[in-house]
Amino acid sequence: MIARAGELGLGTWVVIALLALLLVLVLILFKFVNLWVQAVMTRTEISLFQLVGMSLRKVNPTVIVRAMISATQAGVPLTTRQVEAHYLAGGNVLNVVRALIAADRAAIDLDFNRAAAIDLAGRDVLDAVQTCVNPKVIDCPVDGKVAAMAKDGIQVLAKARVTVRTNIQRLVGGATEETIIARVGEGIVSTIGSSNSHKDVLENPDRISKGVLAKGLDAGTAFEILSIDIADVDIGDNIGARLQADQAEADKRVAQAAAESRRAMAVAAEQENIAEIATNRAKFVLAEAEVPKAMAEAFRSGNLGIMDYQRMKNIEADTRMRGQIAAGEEATQQQARDRRSHPNQ
Repeated sequence: MIARAGELGLGTWVVIALLALLLVLVLILFKFVNLWVQAVMTRTEISLFQLVGMSLRKVNPTVIVRAMISATQAGVPLTTRQVEAHYLAGGNVLNVVRALIAADRAAIDLDFNRAAAIDLAGRDVLDAVQTCVNPKVIDCPVDGKVAAMAKDGIQVLAKARVTVRTNIQRLVGGATEETIIARVGEGIVSTIGSSNSHKDVLENPDRISKGVLAKGLDAGTAFEILSIDIADVDIGDNIGARLQADQAEADKRVAQAAAESRRAMAVAAEQENIAEIATNRAKFVLAEAEVPKAMAEAFRSGNLGIMDYQRMKNIEADTRMRGQIAAGEEATQQQARDRRSHPNQ
């Protein structure tokens, strides 16, 4: 009797253990039942054990189930393996699925691999698809206007609106909106700069858009330019006149500097002449100082007599007198000429 009681006790513990294990299993599976039921009701091929495996692989089953249900209801062919792989890679699964659905409705050629690559590249794939369906307008520049100068020197200010749509094939690795804005601004400057007059630009603003479109500015970008419309054109400063005035001022300063240099050279030459005159005058004074010495020497040697010296003095006095008389006559003649020139005075 005691042995049977022991056997009964062991069997009971086994049953209890099995029931506890079953209860734990039910509790584990219970949180996936709701998702599994949703998948079954929408005819999405996801089993209960796949949901458990997702949890073990650190994948959020709710996100995967919602993505698969959306794809199944929209008729987009996807597998749970593809969606899980993209989730584990750090992608936005729901955004990718929405983009695939939008592309399928708009008849855009976009498969899951390309959409996943775009999403992993950091681009908003859903926004790209929506932009492809509904093109957006980019202001160029974002603030203010592009300033350019025509050949006549007048500054022209222009603002353009660029209508673009996404190029799905070049979205990965393609240039962004900033490149489009920079290229369009460059095209506006080039077109205005090639115009003979600012009036040509004001009369035909569409020549700017046509010239910019002809350059193929969307090459290598993630967008396709549909149209470029000139939103506003205005006249700026007369850059040509200002540059000419600045050049004239610069030429005047150069001429002034050259004249100042020539004046300085003339002053230096004058000072050199004055110094040379002073030198010659000093030499003349020295030469005059030698005359008395020579005369004294002539007296001592007997080459000059007293009468000779006296005649020389008389000649000098006569010369001075003649000079004074000539100066007086010249002054008298000048006064007579002045009276004839000004009879009323």
